[in-house]
Amino acid sequence: MAAPSAGAMVPKPCPGPDRNPRRPAFAMPRGACDTHVHVFGPAAQFPFSPARSYTPEDCTVEDLFALHAVLGIDRVVIVHGGAHGTDNRATLAALDRAPDRMRGVAVMPSGLPQAEIEDMHRRGMRGCRMSTVVSGGASFDHLPRLAAETRDFGWHLVLHFHRAEELLDVEAELTACGSPFVLDHLARITAAEGVESAPFAAVLRLLDTGRCWVKLASLYRLSSDPYPHRDMLPLIHRVVAHRPDRILWGSNWPHPICPVPMPNDGDLVDLVPLWIPDADHRKLALVDNPAALYGFAPTDD
Repeated sequence: MAAPSAGAMVPKPCPGPDRNPRRPAFAMPRGACDTHVHVFGPAAQFPFSPARSYTPEDCTVEDLFALHAVLGIDRVVIVHGGAHGTDNRATLAALDRAPDRMRGVAVMPSGLPQAEIEDMHRRGMRGCRMSTVVSGGASFDHLPRLAAETRDFGWHLVLHFHRAEELLDVEAELTACGSPFVLDHLARITAAEGVESAPFAAVLRLLDTGRCWVKLASLYRLSSDPYPHRDMLPLIHRVVAHRPDRILWGSNWPHPICPVPMPNDGDLVDLVPLWIPDADHRKLALVDNPAALYGFAPTDD
C-alpha cells in the first residue's frame, strides 16, 4: 500500500466492542428495536473508504445477530458506518439477511439516480445520514437536496453532530424542510451543557414540529460521570417527558470512535429503566416509535 500523501488524513485505528456481552437484568419487551448499530466489513468483501477517518475491526451482521440474541432484541436499524463512506453495500447486504426485522439508514450524496434510491428503499433503507463527525460521507450542505430527493419515499434525515451548537446552525432548515428528521445522540448535548443550554431549547422547539425524533444512543460519550452516567438524567428525563412519542433508543454497537472505556452492551440495556422509568413510555421508545418511523409491522400485545 502506498504511503499517504502529505496532508492526507491518516485513519485512526478503532478498537472493536466488548465481545462478551453480559445478559442484562432488564427484559426488553417483545418487538423491541435497537435503532442505532453499525456493521463493518468483512473488509475483504466490503473494503473501507480511502477517505475514512477511522479503521474499525470487522463487526459483521453475524456478530450483531449473536449480540441481540443475548440482549433480547428483536428488531434493528443499521446506520451505515462512516468507515465505508458512501458505499452502502455492506449495510444493504446485512439488510438482505432479515428484511422483516431490519431497516437501514444510508450515507449518500445528493444527486443519486432515482433507480438507486428505489433499490435501497426496496431493500430496507428508510433514511439518510449527514455528519460533521466522520469524513467520507455527506455534510449538512446536502440537507435540502436530500430532503427533496427522498421525501416521496417517506425517508427521514439523520443529523450527526460533532458539537451541540451545530444544531442551531441548521434549526431553520430542519423546520422548513418538510421531512421527518432524527437528532442522533441527543443532538450531542453534554451533561455539562444541560437543560438550560441553547441547543437543548432548540431540541424542544424542534420536537414541537411533530417531525423531529430524538435518539438516545451513545450517551456515555456525553457524560462526565462513570456508569450509570447519572449526570445525563436531567436531559434524558426532560426530553422523554416532552415528547415520549418521539423518542428512540439505540445501543451504538460496536461503539466506533469510543473516547471512554468500552461499554458492555448488557450494561447499556440495563440503563433503559433508569432513563425511562414509565413502562408505557418505554414501550413507545423501544417498540411503537421505531415501528412508526421505520415501517415495521405492528406487534401483538
